[in-house]
Amino acid sequence: TMSLREHALYLFRSAVGTVRPAPMLKRAVKLQGDRCPQLLVKGQAFPVKRDLYLVGFGKAVLGMAAAAEEILGDHLVRGIINVPLGIQENLQRAGMPEMLLRPHSKIQVIEGAKNNLPDPEALKGAVAIQELAEGLTADDLLLVLISGGGSALLPAPIPPILLQEKEKLTKMLASQGAAIQELNTVRKTLSLLKGGGLARLAYPAQVVSLILSDVIGDPLDIIASGPTAPSSHSVQDCLQILAKYNLLHNLPKSVETVLSSSPSKPAAPEHYSHVCNIIIGSNMLALDEAKHQAESLGYTALILSAAVCGDVRRVSRLYCQLIQLLCLGFAGQGEGPLGEEVRANLLQLEAELEIPGLKLAEFLQTLGGLGSERPICILAGGETTVQLQGSGKGGRNQELALRVGLGLHRAQATEVRGHPGRCEIIFLSGGTDGQDGPTEAAGALCSPELVNEALQEGLDVEAFLSNNDSYTFFSQFRGGHHLLVTGLTGTNVMDIQVILVRA
Repeated sequence: TMSLREHALYLFRSAVGTVRPAPMLKRAVKLQGDRCPQLLVKGQAFPVKRDLYLVGFGKAVLGMAAAAEEILGDHLVRGIINVPLGIQENLQRAGMPEMLLRPHSKIQVIEGAKNNLPDPEALKGAVAIQELAEGLTADDLLLVLISGGGSALLPAPIPPILLQEKEKLTKMLASQGAAIQELNTVRKTLSLLKGGGLARLAYPAQVVSLILSDVIGDPLDIIASGPTAPSSHSVQDCLQILAKYNLLHNLPKSVETVLSSSPSKPAAPEHYSHVCNIIIGSNMLALDEAKHQAESLGYTALILSAAVCGDVRRVSRLYCQLIQLLCLGFAGQGEGPLGEEVRANLLQLEAELEIPGLKLAEFLQTLGGLGSERPICILAGGETTVQLQGSGKGGRNQELALRVGLGLHRAQATEVRGHPGRCEIIFLSGGTDGQDGPTEAAGALCSPELVNEALQEGLDVEAFLSNNDSYTFFSQFRGGHHLLVTGLTGTNVMDIQVILVRA
């Protein structure tokens, strides 16, 4: 039989596999009929009256475009995609030709946004996409492919603003501590294509956007700054943010010009009646697939949330307490005083973390009703944050796994009765894009035995954690056996966590 570790790896890979560009597009998109062809997207039909065009931008768009061209065949007249610098070479090297366009493709690829920052190459691609959109007629259909990282790949400041002026303003805001939502609000207001601009320029053509979400809650106007979604912000919002950070008085002339001539209200929703935005891949979709696979392996599987966010320290405590509760349940002590204490800790953590849409009391009730005859799988996803204190090498998933390992070890050391020692436990955390921080690992796995085993090898887990050096720890521990290494996946729906527990 497979070990828990092998099960965890299998579930993670199944989850990622379901949101890889080709299978995802082939599930969502079909082209029907020859005489009067129709594009079918998740059951909605769009007639292809005349010409079909394609544009795209984002880190996962190359693979999406390759799959789309295969589906659309000769109906596709022309396409332009903006993708990260070096991605074609990286995928070639990684042996992933299915993610690359075929020779003589009708889709032009422009690489830009070095280090995920808008640059002249990305601007060149954005201008080409803008010109294509502006030339469309009512009989044309524009298919737009969008994934995370699309914002930096679609810079088109409203003239006379120059790219470097917009960049400088964004940097000034960031250095004053502006939140990402505030930065995006300002960016969208000064952009031709973001905040629904691309959709408005493509009018009167039918616009169909296929979106791979890398943002918690899948908000259409936030993913890649919402080029085909109505913006919920006005010029007033932008001015308020600039005032809040005392930047109204030293704005470049060009920015003042644009702000003073911008419409005061965002475009009304009826201006978007020619647009259909469809999310074809998300963290939840990946978790659903993992749940289905876990059940087929004999687990009772539950999804905690697809929106787990917050500092890794708190999130690791949340997972440790959940695992303790599962172990108490297996030991028949879930309803006793220890179980009560753990539940109270969990509800306290829920209040501190403020995870959107998390209904922990309901989840714990479901958990309490489970029998102890089958192993349990808990799945979650989202994106945590790490407060850097050291100068080590790691990523949020590796640090989360290491912190959970430490937490389980401490629980085992202090609790004689309901300790996790009676259960077999594995915890996995990984980034669906295959990269966790500046390392080749996607994440890591841990178990309650990790800390003791590491001590035998002369490795002090707490010392590595205080230096944010989880990658060095996992590389040295057991020959890197606990690192999760998948290589580039060509997709990104944030992170996934897998908890497996059996008596």
